[in-house]
Amino acid sequence: MAVSLTWGTTWMAMKIALISFSPVFATGLRFLIAAPVLITMAKWSGTPLLFPRGIRHFQIILSLFYFAVPFTLMIYGEETVSSGMASLLFSVMPVAIVISSWIFLGHMVTRIQLAGIALVISALGAIIINETGSAEIQSWKGVIAILMAVTLHSVVYIQCRKYCSGISVLTYNALPCLGAGLLLISFGAFYEHINVVTFNLRSLYAITYLAIVAGVLGIMAYFQLQKRVVPFYASLVYFVFPLIAIALEDIMMHQPMSVSSEILIMPFMSGILLVLYPLWCAGKSKT
Repeated sequence: MAVSLTWGTTWMAMKIALISFSPVFATGLRFLIAAPVLITMAKWSGTPLLFPRGIRHFQIILSLFYFAVPFTLMIYGEETVSSGMASLLFSVMPVAIVISSWIFLGHMVTRIQLAGIALVISALGAIIINETGSAEIQSWKGVIAILMAVTLHSVVYIQCRKYCSGISVLTYNALPCLGAGLLLISFGAFYEHINVVTFNLRSLYAITYLAIVAGVLGIMAYFQLQKRVVPFYASLVYFVFPLIAIALEDIMMHQPMSVSSEILIMPFMSGILLVLYPLWCAGKSKT
């Protein structure tokens, strides 16, 4: 539940951060705050900061294509997409991972998963069409940005699972997070119009929340969850956190989705469950 709450509140925090920060600079600052904490945790626990020789180039890949680009795309997407809608778009991650596993690892996609993928795509497509032009989706560029972030995350995740299994979560996150932060802050300082005078405390608190609660505690909690329960139950986070984000947006922003879109969330979530069903079967067979 802690992981779902953390991920569910992340999207509203990103929306608040945009009040006075540009997407690139906000994301860079988020990582620069989180990185020293992660590095300190790694040092304190005796966890190596570098990947083993032969696969260290994956740390550069992680820094660019798991941290810098996707997280910037997520917050950029929220400039024209509501926080609730953004979370719903990102919750298609299980579908993206199944497709990436099929393409890059040759994993079989079951008929149940195919049915789930079709249901997710159909329901999400209908929701996007319903909400386009409203406060939920002001522009399709936000939708495209978030779906691109999902694609990048899934592809990099699959590649690292293939080549970098057994590496500590701290090793995965500490230096790539620092590299992404330095890169984005530098880019933002040179190419974005940064005005320190316009910064407000609410946005700073939001970025600190994203860095420490979502970026450090959320990551650690999710990986601990994966160790303690079967993958199916860990993956249910993708089922729960968008519901929290949508409810939070309704409460804080008084911005509910249309009734028809709220109804479509039910088949959308049912499709996610069908995609995750083989994980449940695998976990059940082990017990």
